[in-house]
Amino acid sequence: MPFSDYSTALVTGASGGIGAAVVERLAREGLQVHAVARNAPALEALAARTGCIPHVLDVTDLPGLKRLTESVAFDVLVNNAGVDRPRPFLKAQEDDIDLLVDVNLRAVLHLCRLVVPGMVARDRGHVINISSIAAAYNFNGNSTYHATKAAVSMLSRQLRVDAFGKRVRVTEICPGRVATDIFAHVHGDTPETYERFVKGFELPQAVDIADAIAFAIAAPVAVNIGHMEITPTMQVPGGLQTTRPESS
Repeated sequence: MPFSDYSTALVTGASGGIGAAVVERLAREGLQVHAVARNAPALEALAARTGCIPHVLDVTDLPGLKRLTESVAFDVLVNNAGVDRPRPFLKAQEDDIDLLVDVNLRAVLHLCRLVVPGMVARDRGHVINISSIAAAYNFNGNSTYHATKAAVSMLSRQLRVDAFGKRVRVTEICPGRVATDIFAHVHGDTPETYERFVKGFELPQAVDIADAIAFAIAAPVAVNIGHMEITPTMQVPGGLQTTRPESS
């Protein structure tokens, strides 16, 4: 199993939700996991639970990422950190766009730039990019988010082209709604947010996404699982709408 071929992993956005679940799962598989996030207390608690190596670091801190990736040769890279500021694009603000591009896309590009060449040189490695169903489907109020996730989706495909001929695997994970604290971060940690996004729904848990990632990594090295779309059974993306112009 390829887990035995790998020894080190880097997970971003690791302080909670999917990131923390991935750290826990990879640590159980015997990898030395480096966990990156901004929340120091949460990282300390995660390190106490899992034995991971915490790095209090913002993924937009390029010098910090460079120091980390130059000090460790990573076999597994999990680009999980992400943000959203849902707002109709006609009302988008400058800092909305800059933040989403910096965290959701620029950080992913730089981490791949810093880590993947070493994987190619060693003929060994696995990149996991956490994208979203927003990379492929449209829904209201998230245009910048859609754009950044679509870019990550295309990057995931292109990485395999650039690493062609080497045993470097790339998996794009596209979650739909998952029961994590992301909704509280985006919409406010209120009973109304919980009621709107979580309560009463049958949703995948963060551990389910971590298990899917582990499945992709554990596949025989000759197998690349390139794309997984993981949604609640009772969620469907898309939908066709038609409207009349206001002047009619």
